[in-house]
Amino acid sequence: MSSLRIVLNFQTGLGVLANIFLLFFYIFIILGHRPKTTDMISCQLAFIHIVLIITGGDIWLWDIFESLNVENDFKCKATFYISRVMRGLSICITCLLSVFQAVTISPSNSFLAKFKYKLKKYMIFAFLFIWSFNLSFISHQLLYFGAFTNVSETKQMKVMKFCSLFPMNFNIWALILTVTTSRDVFLVGVMLITSAYMVIILFRHQKQCKHLHSHSHLRASPEKRATQTILLLVVCFVVTYWVDFIISSSAVLLWMYNPIILSVQKFVMNVYPTITPLIQISSDNRIISMLKCLRTKSHQIF
Repeated sequence: MSSLRIVLNFQTGLGVLANIFLLFFYIFIILGHRPKTTDMISCQLAFIHIVLIITGGDIWLWDIFESLNVENDFKCKATFYISRVMRGLSICITCLLSVFQAVTISPSNSFLAKFKYKLKKYMIFAFLFIWSFNLSFISHQLLYFGAFTNVSETKQMKVMKFCSLFPMNFNIWALILTVTTSRDVFLVGVMLITSAYMVIILFRHQKQCKHLHSHSHLRASPEKRATQTILLLVVCFVVTYWVDFIISSSAVLLWMYNPIILSVQKFVMNVYPTITPLIQISSDNRIISMLKCLRTKSHQIF
């Protein structure tokens, strides 16, 4: 097994385990305690990232399909469809999380303050719209993706294990690229705007605190910690998204996917869903308190 393959396997394992831990934690919070609205968003994000890591890296899913004796064409279409849907859901839910936090920390006299309660009220409708939109958005692209046969004869471009992208009309390709890029650029733009707004709010709050109290007595509020966490997630997402976008766009334009470049892209694709749960675990006081409690009990037992 190559060193790059080992790195991808380690990244996949770490990302899946961290997201599973986070998923069960949020389910426990939602069912047994008073959850924050951001807990519902983060719970979905953890589930999405579990599926995204498994399908995006095509490391484990193929073993499952092969054990079920599923045809290669179905494997390819199913893997491509699920991976693309989860990728779209990841950017949409991250954007929703950023917008919600910006509204949550907005001052009571601001324009966004009146949306605080409306956002909680229509959260379920937002989830339904985001899921239905992404499930239908990718379906038309399945026609141009299927089982790998012979590159020299059909000019297919291999993009995953046993899978390839079929040649398509330039106008169709340009339309798909334009619509997909427009969606992503809009959502990334909203994330950047809300992030800039949150930075301004935090900066103003910091100045007020320094004016009222000495620096030694300053303490980060839960809202501030949550906002800083979301800002970190947004920055991480934007960086990894554009690196992935540049790699995939260049490959399609040149109609050539080098195996090493493909492996690097898989690694980049999984950076955000792997780092996200680690950032959330390390910044959520409820998780930290729970882990400390479990550690104390384990010491008492042993």
